Amino acid sequence: MCTSLEIVSSHVFSRIRNAYPAFDLKTNTGKIWSITTRFPERILGGTKFRFSIWTDFSPHPVLLTQHGKWLCTGEKVGFSTPHCHEGYGQVFLGNAVCQLFPFLPPFLSYQQNNIDNVIEAAKAICSVLCSVETRDITDAVWKLRALGRAQVKDAAVTELSMAISRLIHAYSSSFDANFQLASIPRSPLCADISLNSQLSFTVCSAHNIPEAWVTSYKVFSFSCLLTYAGKTICQVKICKNTPVKRSFFFLADWNEKVNFPLRIKALPRETMLTIKLLGVNSASKNAEVLAWTCCPLRLVHGTVLLSLAPCSTVPTAVITPGICSTDTPTSATLQIDFPEADLEFIKPEPEERRGDLVEPTQECLKHIARLSQRHSLLLSEQQRRILWFYRYSCNNQNCSLPLVLGSAPSWDRTTVSEMYALLRAWRFSHPLQALGLLTFSFPDQDIRRAAVQQIENVSNDELLEYLPQLVQVLKFEWSLESPLVKLLLSRSLQSIQVAHQLYWLLKNAQNEVHFRMWYKKLLAALQFCAGQTLNNEFSKEEKLIRILEDIAAKVKAATDPKRKEVLKEELSRLQQFFQEVKLCRLPLNPALVVQGIETDSCSYFTSNAFPLKISFINANAPSGNINVIFKIGDDLRQDMLVLQIIHLMDNIWLQEGLDMQMIIYRCLSTGKGQGLVQMVPDATTLAKIHRESGLIGPLKENTIKKWFHHHHPLQSSYQEAIRNFFYSCAGWCVVTFILGVCDRHSDNIMLTKAGHMFHIDFGRFLGHAQMFGSIRRDRAPFIFTSEMEYFITEGGKNPQRFQEFVELCCRAYNIVRKHSQLLLNLLEMMLHAGLPELKSIQDVKYVYDNLRPQDSDLQATSYFTRKIKESLECFPVKLNNLIHTLVQMSVGSSAKPPAPESVPQEWMVLDTERSLSRATILGFSRKPDPIYLIQVVQTCNVVTFVEKSFHQFSTLHSHLQKQFPSHALPEFPHSWHLPFTDLEHKRVKDLNLYLKQLLSGSRKVANVSISSISFISGEKPGVQLVMSYENTCLTIMLKHMRNLHLPDGSAPSAHAEFYLLPDPGEVSRRKTRTAPKGSDPTYNELIVYDRVPELQGRVLKLVVKSKGTFVGAVNIQLSSVQLNEEKWYPLGNSVI
Repeated sequence: MCTSLEIVSSHVFSRIRNAYPAFDLKTNTGKIWSITTRFPERILGGTKFRFSIWTDFSPHPVLLTQHGKWLCTGEKVGFSTPHCHEGYGQVFLGNAVCQLFPFLPPFLSYQQNNIDNVIEAAKAICSVLCSVETRDITDAVWKLRALGRAQVKDAAVTELSMAISRLIHAYSSSFDANFQLASIPRSPLCADISLNSQLSFTVCSAHNIPEAWVTSYKVFSFSCLLTYAGKTICQVKICKNTPVKRSFFFLADWNEKVNFPLRIKALPRETMLTIKLLGVNSASKNAEVLAWTCCPLRLVHGTVLLSLAPCSTVPTAVITPGICSTDTPTSATLQIDFPEADLEFIKPEPEERRGDLVEPTQECLKHIARLSQRHSLLLSEQQRRILWFYRYSCNNQNCSLPLVLGSAPSWDRTTVSEMYALLRAWRFSHPLQALGLLTFSFPDQDIRRAAVQQIENVSNDELLEYLPQLVQVLKFEWSLESPLVKLLLSRSLQSIQVAHQLYWLLKNAQNEVHFRMWYKKLLAALQFCAGQTLNNEFSKEEKLIRILEDIAAKVKAATDPKRKEVLKEELSRLQQFFQEVKLCRLPLNPALVVQGIETDSCSYFTSNAFPLKISFINANAPSGNINVIFKIGDDLRQDMLVLQIIHLMDNIWLQEGLDMQMIIYRCLSTGKGQGLVQMVPDATTLAKIHRESGLIGPLKENTIKKWFHHHHPLQSSYQEAIRNFFYSCAGWCVVTFILGVCDRHSDNIMLTKAGHMFHIDFGRFLGHAQMFGSIRRDRAPFIFTSEMEYFITEGGKNPQRFQEFVELCCRAYNIVRKHSQLLLNLLEMMLHAGLPELKSIQDVKYVYDNLRPQDSDLQATSYFTRKIKESLECFPVKLNNLIHTLVQMSVGSSAKPPAPESVPQEWMVLDTERSLSRATILGFSRKPDPIYLIQVVQTCNVVTFVEKSFHQFSTLHSHLQKQFPSHALPEFPHSWHLPFTDLEHKRVKDLNLYLKQLLSGSRKVANVSISSISFISGEKPGVQLVMSYENTCLTIMLKHMRNLHLPDGSAPSAHAEFYLLPDPGEVSRRKTRTAPKGSDPTYNELIVYDRVPELQGRVLKLVVKSKGTFVGAVNIQLSSVQLNEEKWYPLGNSVI
């Protein structure tokens, strides 16, 4: 541009800014704020014009001619040859925007007969303002051009000046502009409207339409809809198709008035207006959605410019003020003219309207109590109507307020006033019940304010657990001064943990396309509150993540031969970083301060993304190094959510006094497709343990057991490992079932040497299993295999340990179920987080179905027991592990042999203090391999039975030979036999002789034999029951049986038959399923008798049978039963 406007040196501007500080409104009226710069040469090339500039110390406009230069004399700023201009002084410079400033007043100081220059200046201004050309500007330019070569008239220039002033005001009011007008121009759009008027406005034009659209689409139209809480209130489609025209720029000019058949006062305060731009495709002749925009109705009046977001689908469910972009438009811009009217919203007063409502009956109250277990999004219309009809009785039925308010029929003023009345009178049993009022279903600001008032009662540590959800629902807030925003910012000042996690959550949330600018503003607010010291920490952490990201990208891109070399070279950047900053907090946890890296311990994993393993040197030296994994290419937000909810479940158990020995590692998404994962020390994948056990390690029963025994030669530490595995395995069975964690195989199940089991990698959950054609890869409810049961029961020698495991799982499951509403609310709050597998209410329903909150504890216990057995019997899990192991096993590698054992582990027992008087083989059963039944008689005359194979006898003998090489052992029967001989009967005789000689020989040898043979306790057979009686309904849960044996001493395949006596009609028989062969079966089955008027005089008869053979029975007088309590009943008339 050929103009002599000089760029003022920086020290001059410093003086200007010091004289007129931006924060001082008394000295800085907004007329001069920032520097001016040259505009690109191509615009207004060769133009000569003058500037009229108003300053605070000049009563008249100062004219800067083409040859004027800035002068700085002392503390004052002036011009070289200034003179007052008596012309047009109606348009004031505001904030002197750097690009707009050179062009704003050329038409105020025009040269004679220079109409083209004035019009070009107007075009340049419109171009800077995102190519928006209002109809006022078009008309004013047309009038100027109509003057031809005649002298420019003051009136025409004034009209153009006012049109541009109104555009500048509309632009600076609509977007985050760094300028504004000193005085607001009057608008010609004033209208006589009131709250009783119907909603109407004018959609003027779509400006700056891309040339690609102009080429591909013949005509353009638009449609408008009003939404509230993600639901459409009313929609108006304008079928007026308008072709694109060009004045300064391409635009579609409708100037169409839109009338909604709704009164303004009938609209909820938080109603959103959404407008879609449609184009008729030139080829297909079909109308297509090209872009959309939205704005809150109650915050707009006058001319509004809205940035159009190019998109074929409109995210109706998340239409909130936070989604409205106030950033400078990068594409088309929509102009809407609203009536100029300052209408104040009159908030409804809380008012109860009980009217003719009747008190609910007891049956109705029970129905309400059942409905209260459901989630508001899962209620049918009929159920919603019931809850709302009895809304004033719900607080006494443990019903949640979100459930009741979510059942309201509408959001009209009458209903809202009743909602406010309920809100005011509601008694929250716990502050977290209010979380459900912060979801997208409740945009009402007063309801959200009341919810925040409840959450304010939560401690910082507890708030930290729900921070990811609270950050997500910030989307539905209406301003940076909302109560929720204030709460989070104030808590970040109280707790560095809250501030730190909030920072990274907001940082990561900026990757959400529609809410990028909203979260940027929230992050800026946090940084403003955090202070310089904490912001310096954030800066160091960000730099650390950028370096790790760059290293990971280079390692991934490198070829295999050079990958290690690249890693070693790039790690020097991390070392240099720590030389500069000395100390840095880890984003995973601000309590972890590191001072460098141990280069030799750093490496990468050979998976597809080649994640880095970084070993940080702990600044707290005694704590040892901190190992983390840095991943790129994986979305870790889903892992964060799963781990957060698992951590919450663990806290729930701990509050109930149940320590499930859970290991829950930390995980943090630090950006799009990248993040940090904590490494758990001394942990090994189950796949690696399988590979160490040989090619078919996954199919062996004792793989886990041998691995733990190798690491725990002492019995005390071995038993502690069993205990840790027992609890942690049960905990992970429950959490992975509830959350529907899929893609489970031996490489994402880990074991620590201390016995803790835990899962990793949660890329698939909520039942979204990987499919092979029409077959689900994950066919078990959760991972609990026979090798895990084998380890827990010590190879079957402690079968009642399995019953205890089932009891523990069911107890943990029932404890979590009591908090179903909280878990479902947390998932609902994440529905719009953009997670790949949590998108719809059906995903939330999956967890609801797994929690079964409507079931009683007995029903849930029976249900989860079935799931345990389904998992235990699911062979495809083992097959999947085998395939995975074969794929992962490197070619030519030999399996690591298990450590030698002094005694066969299949024979190890807990109780080695008993002594035997006799052990006799009574007989055998023919299977693929014959099993011998041994009758064991203890010195206390307690008779027990045990089953062993010939191979197990042989293994025992060989180990005794190794352990006692100097002792003379009895001769062991030969494994070979002559043809046509009765081998098994002969073996029974030979083995009996062997046992007799073994037990009567050396005391040391006998003791080992005792601990190997005897593992059945001397307890009598029994059955465990729980009975409840309510509303003439008798419910019996058969939980477990123990010490069952058939007359020949073998284990039965038992089932139970129930009879309610007296039973003259013989209709009371109930039968359970048949358990697999075993002496200690688990059932957890429910038997229900309806219409039992009383228990007095009634007897419950229970008979245990095995394939028609009587095993035992018991008669129970129901009048003496302690209801709702577990009790063991001895089985009488047993042959045993």
